[in-house]
Amino acid sequence: MTAPRLTALALGAIVLLGCALRLYHIRDPILDHPGWRQGDQAAIARNFAQLQNNIFYPQVDYDGPPPNYIELELQIVPYTAAQLYRIFGVHPAIGRMLVMAFSLGTIVLLYLFGAELANRRAGLVAALLFAIAPGAVYYGRTFTPDSVMVFFMTGTLLFWWRWCMRRAPADFALAACFGALAWLAKPPALLILVPIVAVLFAHAGWRALRDWSLYAFVAGTLVPFALYFQHVRSIAEWHWFSGITQKHVLPALGTALSSPGAFVAALKSSFELMRMLASTILGPVVFSLALVSAALLPPSESRRERDWLLGSWAAVLCLYAFVVVNVERVDYYLLPWLPLAALIAGLGVENVWRQVAPQPLSRWACAGIAAIVFVAAYVDMLQVHPYYTWSRRVYASASALDKTLEPGSIIVMGHYGPDVLYLINRKGWEEDPLVWTPFDMESAVHKGARYFVAVEPERLKANGALYSYLQRFEQIPTSSGWPVYDVTRPNSIKP
Repeated sequence: MTAPRLTALALGAIVLLGCALRLYHIRDPILDHPGWRQGDQAAIARNFAQLQNNIFYPQVDYDGPPPNYIELELQIVPYTAAQLYRIFGVHPAIGRMLVMAFSLGTIVLLYLFGAELANRRAGLVAALLFAIAPGAVYYGRTFTPDSVMVFFMTGTLLFWWRWCMRRAPADFALAACFGALAWLAKPPALLILVPIVAVLFAHAGWRALRDWSLYAFVAGTLVPFALYFQHVRSIAEWHWFSGITQKHVLPALGTALSSPGAFVAALKSSFELMRMLASTILGPVVFSLALVSAALLPPSESRRERDWLLGSWAAVLCLYAFVVVNVERVDYYLLPWLPLAALIAGLGVENVWRQVAPQPLSRWACAGIAAIVFVAAYVDMLQVHPYYTWSRRVYASASALDKTLEPGSIIVMGHYGPDVLYLINRKGWEEDPLVWTPFDMESAVHKGARYFVAVEPERLKANGALYSYLQRFEQIPTSSGWPVYDVTRPNSIKP
């Protein structure tokens, strides 16, 4: 059997392994981790299918009666899922499987990238490590945009590398297309502009300043990004992207730079993110291999360009971790590390493999490698296994309310959780029952609210004013276990 055919079979087996891992619990309700982010995405997809089928007008379920436009990234997966909903019905597993397709596509892109930087074997190792990394597995099947962003980021860097090395017009066109979609898929993808510039300068030196392709790439990819976000900012009632930046990231950065002590404290806090990176994102196997492999990169004709690519990529991710992830401490913000770590580990493993085992592997050696891969995948899956947990009680309660409440009614849900509101299948508000006031309730009623759903009854009772106010209205019987008040029907029995 020829080497290319063996490589194709090996890559196919890696993709199948990645697919099998990502199919685990694929049909679970939108209540697993991160429920609030998946609840938003699932609601946006359903609203595309049922309210307004326009990708430039994404709507969530909360903040009152529709429309509830939101300032978020271009909803590539939710919009595609909505078109499939029209054929097969509303099933969140469709959205998850679309995300899975992008994650599996990243496996193929990493193979191609590793083959470009070294050879086919390095590409296969990089693809395999990404296929089994816990963050890639788990978030490669959640209804979230991050795996889509990682796919387009990886493709952008791959085709930009090929353009710099070969100057084939097709590579430039692909790099521009992937880049435009990467920025739109999620703004943190803009980070890779740093390694894009670094590779070009490493290859061409100061002549890069006269290279038309850099300016064409930046303009061609950033103009759609700027136009889209200007549009959604102008229509949005809920400003997620600019709100997080202005209210959380920039103030925290200002504090960190206010004094040497504050800077050291922020730096120490950002170093603690390595524990998160090494567990639920890269996993112990990929993290250890990448760390060791950074010192074992093989010789290459394009070593200068490769080292600038990997070094600048790592540097900008460290800066991103310090500025953004250190404030918004959720592990999936570290997903952009995955393709970089897989590539570095693939290159290092290939270098050692070439020196230790230059001859073709025996069957026993292949069996041993398969056993190692199995153990590594199992250890990595243990890191994220708690993420698959979801509450059957909450699912049953929300589903019961979906069947009980008047169809199309507007509700106030006394709980922060887009996933729960999504399962209740109603539009309205999600609010903390401890701080929601009778005045807020009356305002919501004037805007069309019919029910108050006390998902957290004890927290509601702690708010004496609101609890007393709601006793004026009929409490409708449900099997959910959550008190539900019909605020359009006064209670005939005085509280």
